[in-house]
Amino acid sequence: MTLDKNFDPAAIEARWYEHWETKGLFRPERDDREPFTIVNPPPNVTGSLHIGHALDNTLQDIVIRHERMKGKDALWVVGMDHAGIATQMVVERQMNERQEKRTDFTREEFVEKVWAWKEESGGTITGQLRRLGCSMDWSNERFTMDEGMNEAVLKVFVDLYNDGLIYRDKRLVNWDPALKTAISDLEVETTDTKGSFWHFKYPLADGVTLDNGQDYIEVATTRPETMLADMAVAVHPSDDRYKSVIGKEILQPITGRRFKIVADEHADPELGSGAVKITPGHDFNDFEVGKRAGFAAGEMLNMLDCEANVCQTADGLVPDEYIGLHRFKKDGINGARELVVQRLKEQGFLIPHVSKNKDGETVEHDAEPRTIATPFGDRGGVVIEPWLTDQWYVDAETLAQPAIKAVRDGDIEIVPKTWEKTYFNWMENIQPWCVSRQLWWGHRIPAWFDENGKIYVAMDEASAQAQAGADVVLTRDPDVLDTWFSSALWPFGTLGWPEKTKDLERHYPNDLLISGFDILFFWDARMAMQGIQFMKEVPWKRLYLHGLVRAEDGSKMSKSKGNVVDPLGLIDQYGADALRFFMAAMESQGRDIKMDDKRVEGYRNFATKLWNASRFCEVNGIGASKTLAAPEATLPVNRWIISEVVETQGALDKALADLRFDAAANTIYHFTWDRFCDWYLELIKPVLQGEDANSADETRIVAGWVLDQIIVMLHPFMPFITEELWHSMGDREYDLIVAKWPEPKADIDKEAKAEVDWLIRLISATRTAKVELNIPPGTKMSAHVRDGDDALAERIQRQSSALNRVGRLESFSFDAAPEGATAQIVVDGATYVLPLAGAVDFAAEKARLTKALEASQKEAKSLSGRLGNANFVEKAKPEAVEKARSDLSDKEAEAERLQAAIDRLG
Repeated sequence: MTLDKNFDPAAIEARWYEHWETKGLFRPERDDREPFTIVNPPPNVTGSLHIGHALDNTLQDIVIRHERMKGKDALWVVGMDHAGIATQMVVERQMNERQEKRTDFTREEFVEKVWAWKEESGGTITGQLRRLGCSMDWSNERFTMDEGMNEAVLKVFVDLYNDGLIYRDKRLVNWDPALKTAISDLEVETTDTKGSFWHFKYPLADGVTLDNGQDYIEVATTRPETMLADMAVAVHPSDDRYKSVIGKEILQPITGRRFKIVADEHADPELGSGAVKITPGHDFNDFEVGKRAGFAAGEMLNMLDCEANVCQTADGLVPDEYIGLHRFKKDGINGARELVVQRLKEQGFLIPHVSKNKDGETVEHDAEPRTIATPFGDRGGVVIEPWLTDQWYVDAETLAQPAIKAVRDGDIEIVPKTWEKTYFNWMENIQPWCVSRQLWWGHRIPAWFDENGKIYVAMDEASAQAQAGADVVLTRDPDVLDTWFSSALWPFGTLGWPEKTKDLERHYPNDLLISGFDILFFWDARMAMQGIQFMKEVPWKRLYLHGLVRAEDGSKMSKSKGNVVDPLGLIDQYGADALRFFMAAMESQGRDIKMDDKRVEGYRNFATKLWNASRFCEVNGIGASKTLAAPEATLPVNRWIISEVVETQGALDKALADLRFDAAANTIYHFTWDRFCDWYLELIKPVLQGEDANSADETRIVAGWVLDQIIVMLHPFMPFITEELWHSMGDREYDLIVAKWPEPKADIDKEAKAEVDWLIRLISATRTAKVELNIPPGTKMSAHVRDGDDALAERIQRQSSALNRVGRLESFSFDAAPEGATAQIVVDGATYVLPLAGAVDFAAEKARLTKALEASQKEAKSLSGRLGNANFVEKAKPEAVEKARSDLSDKEAEAERLQAAIDRLG
């Protein structure tokens, strides 16, 4: 199979992926080998490949391909998440287009529609992962709601309930009025919005006054509508202004509700009036104050329904005109907030905000303008409402303790280690995990209630009925479990648990989890808790947390900014291999990646460079190697390149073991481009074209072996081009994806390395001198050696062919150089004097260099002066200062180079 002249990624990628998958090469039968296991973070069934997926899955694929080539039973578990909220939203949106609503159907009918959507349209991302080259075990693809995972989820819930680690409680939750479900703290996005801060008078009841004679307490709020469910006013116990009225009552305007003034340290005497209105049913801080004041959760007043419209409170004191209003203005219609402010103003209880206009005149406003940190649901897109409701909770604090210990004891290694502090901080302050969601799509909670509200938790209705008794009427809980509840079981649920399967025995615990740091709490920490709880072992031995892929300017990608990068578009333009290599090369532990199309293009050029090098080999009779170990070699250049392979493989193995993806990618990149393509192939041209057949044969064998090592070592990063080259270079007994990782079984030849490295330095220095002196690169020159010895003379003799053909140095002499202009090069202590007669116009060249030197020195002086100016350094933008420093460094280096060129002229 002859290589095409041009490298075309699109022509080979689909063909090779189908070949691998069809032949079952992603999971070859290796039951007798050491297992290695990773699980992918299951993408949403509604999702499409985004640039973060591309990074995450590229890193995983590099690891799994490397371990597979090392001969292990490498398993990469793949599957999708049912994405409760997102999927239900997609299906309901489609129904709305047909003028249908979810509630037009029974729950069972709606769920059937979701399954039908999943079969028809879900899972787009799985095809996209294939385009990226992900070598996942598709033959055992899982879904968080498949039969096996469903059984695992139900068992976990039942067991946790029986162990007292899941319970039902009335607490405040983050309620999304658009989706009509509770969501977790982690699904709340806080955004700064323009709002208002109102001040009101709350009259003291029964003629009571403050010590200064004031008959009211001033309170302030950004949410005046919540006064309809106020139950107290809190003041600090040490605040002298209010000590005399602690325990007295407020007679609230509008509702006429009487409630007490309570002492609580939540009230800050330094903020505003020092008094805080307390609405325990609609504010998380107030909820805690209410509990300390003696209110049970069931006694706390609720003033909103599930759509955040005003409903009557338990005490019946909300006036009728508020019932049914939305909490605040919606769709241009005033809500409860606006009406509360209007009525309080009419009744004289609004304290105006006073300011001055541009003319210095006093102006009164209803409220003080404020920028308010406002919580929004990440999917519903509306303001989240703290809402008092009955939900199911996991005792996360108890489950967290073994997971904390696992990291402290080293049973789980977090890489980079700097993330440990964040992990511990969250786990040690973890709150109860609300796991119930008010949806129809998802794992329905296996709990049933009798007519008195008693709970029966069981794997199925028959078991629950057996617990309750045959005559007891049971109603199943309508809620489903949080999607993250099921994905927390991914490391063992996907391996067959609760059944004791062979895969579970061999592949749990997993070896590694690669995850974005942004799901450390959503997913990673919860897997650690559930894995230890149910398997009595950590779910994985190492946790690698990578950064985010950001826009080129370092900002976060977002659709609103228009800076989102489509990885599939990059694959179309540059090929999957180039995108993958970019991700690996830029993935530096603990840092985010800045997207850079030019770098991706550069790695496409790298692939082209390798393609062309392989074509050169093919044309020159260099083909597939027949040996895993390094071949015998006598020529220094061949012994040198074998040593370079040994060093490269050692550095590459260490980088991959340390999860230093950037170091690994750069190691194979520089060996391939610099050492093999730029130097080795150039240095062997004289050998291949020479008259010594034995040397030429040895070189072809060594070159074929080295190219094989490159193809193998590069395969985890660039699987498509390497598989193509593997087969193009000769007949193979097996595909590259299951080839053996290099085993050179050779030592580093220090003598050969020293000689060829010297050769490269001498040729490089000669080329640099020619560039600086404006001498055409093909010009042949002679060299007179000063301070050389017999060993150097022998080295020059051995390398004379390469020095002549590659270095364009046609003769060497150890005699003194003739009179006249010369260039002088120093390499390893010896000086090489190059006569310039006929090669350069000495006077003109010296004048050109001097003029350039003066310009560089002038610019360097100007930049140095600017950086020496404290005003510039302190007041200029940081990027401007950094650019000036960089420019100064460049100009100083340029001046030094030009001075060296002038010095060479003598």
